[in-house]
Amino acid sequence: MPEKPLCTIVGMGPGIGLSVARRFAAEGFAIGMISRDGEQLREFASALPASKFAVADAGYEPELRQAMRYLGRPSVLVFNASSGFAGVPTALTRANLIGDFVVNIIGALAAVQESVPAMKAAGRGTIIITGGGLALSPSAPLASLSMGKAAQRSLAFSLALELEPAGIHVATVTVCGFVQPGTRFAPDNIAQEYWRLHLQKPGEFEREVVFK
Repeated sequence: MPEKPLCTIVGMGPGIGLSVARRFAAEGFAIGMISRDGEQLREFASALPASKFAVADAGYEPELRQAMRYLGRPSVLVFNASSGFAGVPTALTRANLIGDFVVNIIGALAAVQESVPAMKAAGRGTIIITGGGLALSPSAPLASLSMGKAAQRSLAFSLALELEPAGIHVATVTVCGFVQPGTRFAPDNIAQEYWRLHLQKPGEFEREVVFK
């Protein structure tokens, strides 16, 4: 029996992360999960038979890279981690901003760098970054997260420009609302967009879905 393709989710949680995992698992993918919460990961793994996990902090690059290597080479990478220190711009410190940037951008880029070589060798792959409406409409009380989401959006677009010629689809799902079951922003609804993006062929690649 051929080995299942792997979908790795960095920043696995009970909302979008779990719904994306279930959606891809239903289509025959093995699921790799990374987050800081080992207990929660064990719960997810018990509900997703073809899955494994690694406990790692997306803000600590060596740990994240080690976790990515342990899980194996993904056909699909979903970067779902984010960090945002609450506060208006004039109240933020250098440490606040750097700490958030390390998770939002350095973590995302490290995960991508660990995934791309195998995708290039295969001539295909999908990389999706979970974005947010704050990238398009910033919030003063959430200034750091607003900057982080804007930077993630920029990273996704620049990665798309670099990697599309190699057959690798890079996109961001910009979620412009509060994720909540039973609403338009139910995580299962959002997860469907990740699957739809993955199905797109070269020449059809969308670089952004604005979910609102």
